[in-house]
Amino acid sequence: MSDPRINERIRVPEVRLVGPNGEQVGIVRIEDALRLAHESDLDLVEVAPNAKPPVCKLMDFGKYKYEAAVKAREARKNQTNTVLKEVRFRLKIDTHDYQTKVGHALRFLGAGDKVKAMIQFRGREQQRPEMGIRLLEKFAADVAEVGVIESSPRIDGRNMVMVVGPLKNKAEARREQQQKSGGRDSAKRKIRTDAPAETEGQNVAAAMDEESRAKLEQARQAAEGGA
Repeated sequence: MSDPRINERIRVPEVRLVGPNGEQVGIVRIEDALRLAHESDLDLVEVAPNAKPPVCKLMDFGKYKYEAAVKAREARKNQTNTVLKEVRFRLKIDTHDYQTKVGHALRFLGAGDKVKAMIQFRGREQQRPEMGIRLLEKFAADVAEVGVIESSPRIDGRNMVMVVGPLKNKAEARREQQQKSGGRDSAKRKIRTDAPAETEGQNVAAAMDEESRAKLEQARQAAEGGA
């Protein structure tokens, strides 16, 4: 996208002028708009060239471009591509394997990725599509805390597939993970900070016990001497 026209590059007889704080100045001659820009030490920037007349705004164009570049850079940094992970089932999958597959899907969805659940039919199993639908619906219910069905179960050749999308995008999932990691680190630092104080308290208590025993011994010897 090319830069907008600014200052003397704006070649129209009049413009609808907007002030630096968004205030509506109204329709003015281009000469008057340029004079106001010069007196305010600002630029006259054409923000709506197709309007009749074109809309121009008084602003610091250099600062505007810098801020726009920073925003674009931040947007690119936070932009993440959702990956489609695949989880495969057999129609007669045992409970342990099923729970393992669900665990994988929960991890994928929690990280902000989509999950393609696929049932692979064998032989006459293709004649029982309702069993595949029930299995996929159960799977969707078991991952409902982190995902929602995006594509309902459908036949794809000798397979049946369903797509589940994450409730949180990758950026949100990453922020949540960072917050959890930060909380664990803070707890560890607190434990390390508290530990020396506890040891010091134990040392003081031990020293007090030694002093008490010494006084008791002195009192016992004095009593024996008096006897």
